[in-house]
Amino acid sequence: MKSDRPKFQQRKIRLIAEAQRDTAINLLRNLPLDPVRPLEVVVREEVKARKLDQNAAMWAGPLRDIAEQAWVNGRQYSAEVWHESYKREFLPEEYDEGLCKEGYRKWDYTPKGDRVLIGSTTQLTVRGFAQYLEQVIADGASRGVMFTERPGRE
Repeated sequence: MKSDRPKFQQRKIRLIAEAQRDTAINLLRNLPLDPVRPLEVVVREEVKARKLDQNAAMWAGPLRDIAEQAWVNGRQYSAEVWHESYKREFLPEEYDEGLCKEGYRKWDYTPKGDRVLIGSTTQLTVRGFAQYLEQVIADGASRGVMFTERPGRE
């Protein structure tokens, strides 16, 4: 048995007031019923994305310290290069609802089959970003980096 229903476009409704609840109820009433490809309804607490001050603290703190102090094979690298390297190493490989926002993917493939990093720290939750930053700091410390305290750093 095959369903000829088109792919359902995911929707999110943040329940803040009566108007959003009414929208959700109307959506539920109009969802297609499909025994072959049934839809799934999930209600949960909103997943909080990382905070902008976490991002600022990373660039003004650990990444800057690592770029200024770390040496690998006789050379130093920019904060941007370290950030790219750390994303490849420390971003979660798979979606984890506690660490990532919905829809997170770390890798994709080009038409030729080459693996490309598409994951971003912007797709991490507050907890996921804190874990990522801990890993960055641990790696920097293992390279002898002395981290400095800067204004606005948590």
